[in-house]
Amino acid sequence: MKPSQFAKGFQARPDSTSSEKRTALDRLNAIDGLVQDKSRPQDDAGRSSQFQVETAIPADGALDPVENESSEYRTWRAEHGYRTGQIIELPLKAIKPSPFNPRYFYVKSSIAELAVNLAKQGQQQAIHVIPDYAAPGSYYVSDGGRRVRALKEANKETVKAIVVDLPVGIQSYKLGYDLNVQRDSQTVFDNAIVWKRFIEEKFFQSQRELAEHLGLDESTVAVALSIAKLPESVMHEMVARPDRFGSNMAYQVGRYHGARGTDATLRLINRILADDLSTRQVADIVKGRSSAPESPKPAGRQRYAQRLDIKLDGVSVGDLKSYGDDRLELRLKGLSKERRDAILHQIEQILQTQ
Repeated sequence: MKPSQFAKGFQARPDSTSSEKRTALDRLNAIDGLVQDKSRPQDDAGRSSQFQVETAIPADGALDPVENESSEYRTWRAEHGYRTGQIIELPLKAIKPSPFNPRYFYVKSSIAELAVNLAKQGQQQAIHVIPDYAAPGSYYVSDGGRRVRALKEANKETVKAIVVDLPVGIQSYKLGYDLNVQRDSQTVFDNAIVWKRFIEEKFFQSQRELAEHLGLDESTVAVALSIAKLPESVMHEMVARPDRFGSNMAYQVGRYHGARGTDATLRLINRILADDLSTRQVADIVKGRSSAPESPKPAGRQRYAQRLDIKLDGVSVGDLKSYGDDRLELRLKGLSKERRDAILHQIEQILQTQ
């Protein structure tokens, strides 16, 4: 089968046997040329500033030539006096999502947490945007959709951005996808929705063609497309807990949904979280070797009333659950000894003051 027009420019990754993250790093090195700021000023100590917004236009009005620059981008740069890699401020109202955004799900609690950080510390990393040449003055987000949402929630009016020369489509998807993989923020659920659309809208003729051009095993794409059969309401219950619902667990949940339906699947998801079930245990439930609860748990297996996900330095380390009127259960893991002892000391102080 001939490759689709969409796939022709979607070059396979150079090392298809390496992990997604390593390949993303390889491509990120190539992206550096798109966003390099060749004229970043120095601060008083002679070190490069962490973040510098540049607005100066060259005195002679001339722009540095850029190899393989598109005519549309060259025209836009000339009109705005823009140097490649320059960080500028744009109105948030001028920014819109790209139809080829690799991210589909955005967790509200995560956006709210980022909004608080941005309100306190300001924006530390520029987003990447692409001019919408058909609608002058507006820009598609190539990378940074989460920051845009958080800035809006923080009631900001502008965003710091780098304007890149990419067509909205293949290359912009690849840029955002690889950056997300590098940050560990790309989920199997995002892939499921977007890759399903790629196949349905004939951007790729088969999952094999899509896998080849992503540089992934076909089985990886097949699993994501299987998960795409789940209702979004079910996916939303898993998106917020990527530590518990990776591709293998989500695949088993998808198999269970195919046999038992949405309501039973939502109960299974609650049980996975409450009882900390492993993927193998869920697979046994799917195969009928173990039973998932279809009725309220008997006495002694009390269901928690509330659950708070606990993060340290942006990483989930456990949770705090409340049961009834008089019980709290705190579960933390992956802590350093120093941090563990500090938390224990704080809890002891709280209890002593009651």
